[in-house]
Amino acid sequence: MRSTSAVGLLAFACLSAAGAAACGESDKRGAPGSSPGSQPASDAGAPPVRAYDPYPPGILPADLDAEVARVLREVDALEATAMEEWRAQKGAGGTAAIEVLGKLMNYDKSMSTYKNVSCASCHMPYTAFGGPIPSVNLTMVAYPGTAHYRAGKRATQRYTYSPFFPVLQYNQTQGLFFGGNFWDSRATGYLVRNPDAEQSQHPPVDTQEMGFSDTACIAYRLSQSAYRPLFEQVWGAGSLDIAFPADAEQICATPGGASMFGGSLTPVALAPTDRTHATTVFNHWAQSIDAYEQSVQVSPFSSKFDAFLAGSAQLTADEAAGLKLFDGKANCNSCHLDGRGAAAKSGQSDTSAAAEVNPLFTCFGSANLGVPLNPRVAIYYQTTPDSLGFTANTLGFGYRDLGLGTFLRSGVGSATNPNSTWTQYAPKTDGQMQTSSARNAAMTPPQCPSTEAPGPYFQKAFFHNGYIKSLKQLVHFYNTRDVFKFDVTSGHCPAGKTEKVDCWPRPEVPNNIDMTTGNLGLTDREEDQVVAFMQTLTDGFTKPYPHGDSFTGACMTGGSAKTQGNELLIPTPELPPCATAVCGLAPLPNPPIR
Repeated sequence: MRSTSAVGLLAFACLSAAGAAACGESDKRGAPGSSPGSQPASDAGAPPVRAYDPYPPGILPADLDAEVARVLREVDALEATAMEEWRAQKGAGGTAAIEVLGKLMNYDKSMSTYKNVSCASCHMPYTAFGGPIPSVNLTMVAYPGTAHYRAGKRATQRYTYSPFFPVLQYNQTQGLFFGGNFWDSRATGYLVRNPDAEQSQHPPVDTQEMGFSDTACIAYRLSQSAYRPLFEQVWGAGSLDIAFPADAEQICATPGGASMFGGSLTPVALAPTDRTHATTVFNHWAQSIDAYEQSVQVSPFSSKFDAFLAGSAQLTADEAAGLKLFDGKANCNSCHLDGRGAAAKSGQSDTSAAAEVNPLFTCFGSANLGVPLNPRVAIYYQTTPDSLGFTANTLGFGYRDLGLGTFLRSGVGSATNPNSTWTQYAPKTDGQMQTSSARNAAMTPPQCPSTEAPGPYFQKAFFHNGYIKSLKQLVHFYNTRDVFKFDVTSGHCPAGKTEKVDCWPRPEVPNNIDMTTGNLGLTDREEDQVVAFMQTLTDGFTKPYPHGDSFTGACMTGGSAKTQGNELLIPTPELPPCATAVCGLAPLPNPPIR
């Protein structure tokens, strides 16, 4: 039997994903309890969108209905809190006004095609604004968006500290890219000069996320919002005065990619001056959300490590040992910079003072860590047209996620590279993904105080495709990737070997592997000490993390962090060659990717 019913999938429409999408359904569309087989259209009298379920059994989690309903309640409560904060300001301007404006936008479900997905729905505070559903993190990894049959291809990245990433640039001396937002750095910030702000502009018009067919739909929905007066207070009187055509509602209520749009990315017919005006509003949307994400409500520098740097807290023996390993033998500090001096290898003491008292634990660069392909990711199965004539992935398992390399080629599933001089560097960046901040990698709800089994724990997904399910596995991967490597795909480790323990399948992208890790020589105890140190990077130590207690779900218990999630491993099918649409774009990967 199916692991979930059509009703469950409809409900899951409610929960979205990605750089900004989850589920928050406050009206009738797609809510739990909708009749199976269709999702009501947002226009009265419009034909229903037929249910579309391309997934084989076992890909989607079985508890979607209950988990979606939970997230909906949480999003609604947080949106109400933001409204209360705005009212309490009583017209105050300045920083407080733009931050609460960004917060309202972040929790507003009407900023999606079917008004059932907010940015925060897939980025909740209790996971440092990461993915909120343990069973999704455990299985399909990417969260579906406003249209219930569409889902993305990567794990949700955390909001925290993302506003501090610089505009993407190529450092000619180092021969490396630094900056940008998203796993593939495609939010370069080249126009708004702020990658985090630009990042917020992608999900609204991503067919797999918030799903708008036109960026002007953001301005249209903002013009109808309850907080329109606040937007106009911040960005100027009349800033939302745009002459929208009579069919704007119908267009904005139809997901992008529908055959009715004929491939147009601007189906809302606006006069040139109104189009310019709507684009300005879209930029102000981005800047407002960035203001919230950069605020102390999201990125507060309130961890135990921050207190340690301030001299107001002491690390435990294991945490201190983990810090020494982080800077030395484990080599974490070569990419996740902690603002301190680095000891070259174990046995050398680091006695340096902090060179930076607000370290971001990232080098802002990208690397190919050699992560195996994860056959559970939802995008591989969306290979047939839906009732709107849209097919999310015509390549099936021929798709390979080349990360930064695909973006530099303006390739499938990414965005247009705005700098043609960068394209030549694509072969050197194939497989590279952004080095996220290590801050808050361990953040979980208070009642589920760990990411690690046996818990009680909150299941998260690590790396760009969610292949890793615990921090213990993550450190063990860095430690032993090249010690226990096998030329197999996930789900096919040799008899007598345990995947993620003494068997690592081959990399999805074998080119440009980062060789600074893979055989670190850490003992089992030393791995645990690195995890203990990483847990000191969780905000909320010096003061409660805002809305960190908003989780109303259940913790998971049992098992071991070493094999966490292995009970749901599935065998990767026999992989076809990398599709020409991905690996056939010039300049070609070198060597060729199978």
